[in-house]
Amino acid sequence: MAEPPAQDLLLAAAFVSDAQYNRNIPFKTSPEAVRLYYLYNHWMMRTATYFFIFLNLSLAMFEEPAVYPLPFLVTSVLEVLCLLVFLGRLAHFATVTLHSVFWKDTKNICIMVAILLSLTDLAIYGVLRVYGVRSIRWSRIVRPIFLINFAESRQIRRAFRSIRNTLPEITYVFLLFMFSLLMFSLMALKLFGERNLQTAEGLPYFRNYLEIVFDLYVLVTTANSPDVMMPAFDFSSWYALFFIAFVIVNTYIFMSLFLAVVYNNYKKHLKNEIRKLAYMKRRKMIEAFNLLKEEEGEQLVVREARWKQLVKLVAPDISNSHRELLLRISDNEQKGFVDKKSFVQLADLLNIQVVTLKLRSHPLARWVPRVYGSAASRLLRGLVRHRAFVWTYDAIILINAIFIALDEETPYISYAEWVFLALYVTEILLKVYTYEPRAFFGKTQFWNWFDTLIIFAALTATILNATLKSTTKYNSQQILDIVFILRVLRLIRIVDSIQRFRVIMNTLINIVPTMLTFGGLTLVVYCVFAIIGMELFHGKIQFFPADSNAPHALECGNPALKDSLFARGKYCKNNFNDFASSFIVLMELTVVNQWHVFANGFANVTVQPAKLYFIAFHIVMVIIIVNIFVSFILEAFFVEYSLEKSEVETAIEQKIQELGMGVQEDELQDEQLLDNMESDEHELEGEGGTKPQPKGLVFKIASKRYRTVDALLQRMFEAEIPLEDEGPSLEEILNLSPSAAIPRNPNSESVA
Repeated sequence: MAEPPAQDLLLAAAFVSDAQYNRNIPFKTSPEAVRLYYLYNHWMMRTATYFFIFLNLSLAMFEEPAVYPLPFLVTSVLEVLCLLVFLGRLAHFATVTLHSVFWKDTKNICIMVAILLSLTDLAIYGVLRVYGVRSIRWSRIVRPIFLINFAESRQIRRAFRSIRNTLPEITYVFLLFMFSLLMFSLMALKLFGERNLQTAEGLPYFRNYLEIVFDLYVLVTTANSPDVMMPAFDFSSWYALFFIAFVIVNTYIFMSLFLAVVYNNYKKHLKNEIRKLAYMKRRKMIEAFNLLKEEEGEQLVVREARWKQLVKLVAPDISNSHRELLLRISDNEQKGFVDKKSFVQLADLLNIQVVTLKLRSHPLARWVPRVYGSAASRLLRGLVRHRAFVWTYDAIILINAIFIALDEETPYISYAEWVFLALYVTEILLKVYTYEPRAFFGKTQFWNWFDTLIIFAALTATILNATLKSTTKYNSQQILDIVFILRVLRLIRIVDSIQRFRVIMNTLINIVPTMLTFGGLTLVVYCVFAIIGMELFHGKIQFFPADSNAPHALECGNPALKDSLFARGKYCKNNFNDFASSFIVLMELTVVNQWHVFANGFANVTVQPAKLYFIAFHIVMVIIIVNIFVSFILEAFFVEYSLEKSEVETAIEQKIQELGMGVQEDELQDEQLLDNMESDEHELEGEGGTKPQPKGLVFKIASKRYRTVDALLQRMFEAEIPLEDEGPSLEEILNLSPSAAIPRNPNSESVA
């Protein structure tokens, strides 16, 4: 059979690349459209898009009210430039995707509407500014739409979908919670309203129903506990029962119920998303196979030569040795072709981080072989490789921690720091002497780099501090602060030495990519509320230095705050006078503590309904988004701990481990070392530190700390899909619901 044409190979590579990176873009399949699709997905195009998205968001820092004000002409030109880039990116997307799909896609419509609104608002604002009329830049609130709706932000959109899908269930719980809150507020009004009680500030206590509702809502967050209870408690100890019952019902039961509902729905919708990704990846790989398939007897296969060409297109950066290893796994019996079942696994093979270590001898073994190979040298290297060496330095770190906590001015304590530094420097030198330096300082050797940088930075700072102390004209407090921080950071090293600590660290590393997704989600919410807050509260509260003689300086520039908790707490710098200050206030509101003081303060300088702004932020950020983030953390730890106990691995990973050193250097035409070299000081040594190292290339799977939780969940679900199952159609996949049964795979609903 004739080989498939080059355009088919290019199209198949696009399908495989989409499957590898879980992209779901229904692009056109013409040769020109495929080339444009490759350009659309190029990393430089994506990076440029993100750059202009964040540039557009950051313009709020330089627009009135501004942290660093720039002329209106400059900010408007930058905004128009960003909008033109967005329009060009959208036009590029329209050229590669089907028109029927493009115009039905809500996110494309949102981007076009946001561009139109932004240009219209900018023009109106500019004209009014020319005539000296002050207006509101209301379109700034739509800027986060660009971060959410471009194709590159599918993780953030998935998070928003989780929120949207969770809202119906949360709504029922929230309505029940509000009913409870209103009932308790009514009881509080009847119990305390007629007793002429006063707060510590001398204000009427629980006489206004709406004020009672707000105070009790704050009590749910524990921010005003026990202050809100004290007037009633002072009047009669029995009234404490009312507040105890309120806290149990609303704080402990309802808030826990919110978390339970969010977590349950998060898991359900996460499973549905992962299920869609798994089936979509399967269909993409089958489409690629159908483009390259040839007949071999009674079965359809992809020839070895075409398979290699495909992998070169999809993953051009991997070496021939890596590619040869992948072929050995796909063509296990070395028949010269890859069957359908093995071909479908190619995206998984490319996603597994295979690291290759080309074993080298130590430079000293080449330069001074007699000295490096002597009995004394072998004994020293054996001691460094032994576990006792690690334990000894763990003990030294703990002893160092005790000395750090002691008085620095004591001479013996000061001298001890030099001893510890000498011990740490000696440790680094011994390890570099024992292990091959390029392997010891490999790209993925985080802890080796961390130790070396921290120790030598601390050594440099300590020497500089000691030198500066010898002069009386220079205050070295800043250098001393750096030294103290570096000393404390050295204690982090012990984390990687304890197994359970390592599990937690691995989990934290695994969730970093998804934490960035929640960071984007938080950024969107913060931007929206910051812009609204600046329009509502700008200039209402001012900050004055402590020695200022300005009128009402003690009341944050506003007499309405006289004798208020806000002014007495000196919270004047917490204002919405610019974008950066607004972000700080929102961060403090997210922490929850004292948020009612902020709400009351800004309500006093505006109107009482302004408290609704702070209540809305608390509901959106704390009750919904933070609970979803907590749900993800819980799921991440469950997955990580289950893997630690059961050592869950896919069949592909097991095959690579079984091959071990099966691909030798002399069997390959290319002896190039992979860029993603990884070695470990314990893995370099062999058992007991004396096992001779083999020669050639060693292949192994990257550490678990480089696996993301989403990838692990997806593999767990794919393990339950039979290899022969092509899955439902594309339309069925896109319309899958959490409760829908999966065609030809009835067991998939049991996936966690």
